[in-house]
Amino acid sequence: MNRFDRLYALHRLLSAASLPVPRRRIEEQLECSRATAKRIIEAMRLFLDAPIEYDKARNGYYYAPSERKYELPGLWFKADELLALLTAQQLLHGLQPGLLDDHLAPLHRRIERILQAEHLGYSEAGHRVRILGMAKRKADTIHFATVATALLRRRQLRIAYHGRAQPETTERHLSPQRLVHYRDNWYLDAWCHLRRALRSFSLDRIRAARVEETDAKEIPDAELDVHFAGSYGIFAGPPMHTAVLRFTAERARWVASEEWHPEQQGRFLPDGRYELSLPYGDPRELIMDILKYGPDVEVMAPDDLRAAVAEWLRVACERYRDARDGAQSMSPGQ
Repeated sequence: MNRFDRLYALHRLLSAASLPVPRRRIEEQLECSRATAKRIIEAMRLFLDAPIEYDKARNGYYYAPSERKYELPGLWFKADELLALLTAQQLLHGLQPGLLDDHLAPLHRRIERILQAEHLGYSEAGHRVRILGMAKRKADTIHFATVATALLRRRQLRIAYHGRAQPETTERHLSPQRLVHYRDNWYLDAWCHLRRALRSFSLDRIRAARVEETDAKEIPDAELDVHFAGSYGIFAGPPMHTAVLRFTAERARWVASEEWHPEQQGRFLPDGRYELSLPYGDPRELIMDILKYGPDVEVMAPDDLRAAVAEWLRVACERYRDARDGAQSMSPGQ
């Protein structure tokens, strides 16, 4: 335990005590000698204005009573808590570079100074934590900050939104409910006053955003969970079907350790294959995830999903067959 941790530990010890804390207990908690414990106490009195008093009869130390409970001044964390904060910031930067960097920079610099002074390897988090983003879409940091402000202040939000399936930009009046980071991309779950229903909005498709002063419409968490988490993937809505997938024995161990949905059911078959059942509503995202396993998975039910996957595979095979036939029909001189 270093000096920084001992100061923090002594504060916690004295704050929690209802009676003077014996010197021997302080030494045990701080893992130090009598001389070191005395220096820590004096440092807190001199540099941190700690109202530490000594009770000679009980041979113990305590905080002198006052109207306001004494707290350590400024930003004060244990070394491992500071490192955890730096790591969390690095994770956020990896998820979306530039996001909230301006807001977190002062905190980051202050933490670095404390860690550097304590020789705690503050620079390690920068290159020891790595985030690999796949299929990431860049959200505008200004719009993200506006959305987050409306969400946390519980205010309504007006946005200009251009959905991928829409030819034009529409103005939406929203009551934001949750920010969701899903598959390396950010989404806003919100009550849409235009559609009078819950909707999910991709932040990278927001073209303008403004916080309103009107209170946001509150939707109970249970209702949000049913709507947004009841079915498979990011496409919201109640689950209407149950997909039954069978994976080859070669893929069974991998799939058995994955969570596709909180309500999924899985079992190993006698021949080593793995059967996975999960609820879904909109099949689009589920089909994409099934296709990535190629010949290692078979859709057993329902029939509509099986037919849809078979059709995707048929079209893909036709495309590759056409390309192969075209290449074979060309002479070397063409």
